[in-house]
Amino acid sequence: MIKKYLKYLLTARNEHSLHSPFVFELYTKVIRSKKSSDIFREIELLRSKLLKDKRTIEITDFGAGSKIYKSNTRQIRQIAKSAEKSPKFGKLLFRLISFFQPSVIFDLGTSLGITTIYESKANPKAKLISFEGCPETAKIALQNFSDTACNNIEVVVGNLDETLREKVNQVSQIDFAFFDANHRYEPTMQYFKTCLPKVHNETVFVFDDIHWSEEMHRAWTDIKNDSSVLISIDLFFVGLVFFRTNQPKQDFVLRF
Repeated sequence: MIKKYLKYLLTARNEHSLHSPFVFELYTKVIRSKKSSDIFREIELLRSKLLKDKRTIEITDFGAGSKIYKSNTRQIRQIAKSAEKSPKFGKLLFRLISFFQPSVIFDLGTSLGITTIYESKANPKAKLISFEGCPETAKIALQNFSDTACNNIEVVVGNLDETLREKVNQVSQIDFAFFDANHRYEPTMQYFKTCLPKVHNETVFVFDDIHWSEEMHRAWTDIKNDSSVLISIDLFFVGLVFFRTNQPKQDFVLRF
């Protein structure tokens, strides 16, 4: 990842290189925004609590596994440290959802629920369906949702390979989706293609860890080259794709 990150730093641009009015507004008002919120403080207080939680649970992992821990028995504080997205990316998701105001949100990878809470608080009126493979982790997340009064979240527990299609078939459209589940090529492409029939002109997909491995780098390359994707934005750690048929196909690598 170090070589990829150095390449990213050399190629990434800022707002001065943007000629697309849509991407310029998105970048300056949303991606690079420094606005704070009392909501962020509430969520980060919960994160601090989880980072001190020494309770142990047994992890059920259907994904690519951890690069840090070999055992499936982990303390909650270990999960909070390694599996949860940093505040920087939680706030980015919050701003994206606040900006686009999606009604149906798919969250592929609940974990302890910190990122999901950022998404929920951004639009409490949205229907947020969050998928988690591990029952024990899901229990912790559900308690966190209750403690933070997030009442618009439905948690679907089980193997995402089996649960995602059923939920996709139950909704008329997907307005926003965050893909942070199985970080391998085939599952990532499968999830993308499963959700694809329910996208529309204003849908936003966000992919986590797009350069985490060679498999994820290849998946990101194939996703942004898909004929349905008209705009892609590479922020190195996450990638954004849009399906705006009124715009020419463009790929952006932007500093974040």
